[in-house]
Amino acid sequence: MQDDQGRVGLGEATLLTGYTDETVAQCWTLASRLAGEIVNQPLDAAKSIITQSSQVAPFTATALVTAIEMLEQSPHLFIEQSVAVPMLALVHGQDVDALTSEIDALMADGYTTLKVKVGFDVDADLARVQVIQRLVAGRARIRLDANQGYDRDDACRFARSLDPDDIELLEQTCAAGDWDAAQSVAKVSTVPLMLDESIYDIADIDKAADLGVASYIKFKLMKAGGLARLANVLAHIRDRSMEPVLGNGVAGDVGCWMEACMVPGHITNAGEMNGFLKTSDSLLQKPLVVEGNTIKLESNFRPALDEEMVARYSEATRRFP
Repeated sequence: MQDDQGRVGLGEATLLTGYTDETVAQCWTLASRLAGEIVNQPLDAAKSIITQSSQVAPFTATALVTAIEMLEQSPHLFIEQSVAVPMLALVHGQDVDALTSEIDALMADGYTTLKVKVGFDVDADLARVQVIQRLVAGRARIRLDANQGYDRDDACRFARSLDPDDIELLEQTCAAGDWDAAQSVAKVSTVPLMLDESIYDIADIDKAADLGVASYIKFKLMKAGGLARLANVLAHIRDRSMEPVLGNGVAGDVGCWMEACMVPGHITNAGEMNGFLKTSDSLLQKPLVVEGNTIKLESNFRPALDEEMVARYSEATRRFP
């Protein structure tokens, strides 16, 4: 997005099944319509037009609103002094030998929070977690993520059977809309719980707090509708006596950069904005700098697209007007 002064703003929508009902086709159609409507509009008016779609299409709306926020030099993207934003690392290994070498390598790279996927088979998950706990031995925090994989009974059995040593939290054990199951798990869990897919807006945050089903709430920029709105959401999570966790593990360069910029002053734990590390190429002229387990945010950095790389991966483009 570019204004009449030549300032440029970027935005990103990564449409992930399970996190949004938006499809790529719907996103493209809506983004095209909104782009046409905001041409030659004042920035505040443009944001107002886009925000009208944020309830039905938050990912699409966020991409456009954040582009405007970057264009108008939002203070949320201003980094006065260079800062290192810590990320977590996902543990992939299954057997003891693979886990040993992988965890030792991650420790050597400076990672202090490890993410472990569970939600498959309770007994197998518990056994693998126990191996990882033994190998970590106090050197890192373990963030377990079930990705809605358990039913209520299995979730309760898993949560009550965990040894809490080194476990930071257990994330989203059951289906997003199953608040009854979330309450059942909260009654028996030996470790703090986090909700992710269950949380879309302030009302969901309030429901989690009122029911007492989470100590942590994970949120993503793409759910928020913009950077200013994200700042309000993160503050509200803390106001409700829960701890915010931020990051999108499938976002690209632009989305991860924006989320990383939101960490200082808002987040006190390892970020999950590592999706850009999972792509083979960067879409930026100057890729994000990674040092050990951190994203290094340089002062006053503003990303610019590598137009050749964007063209290589583009399925379609439109320009307005």
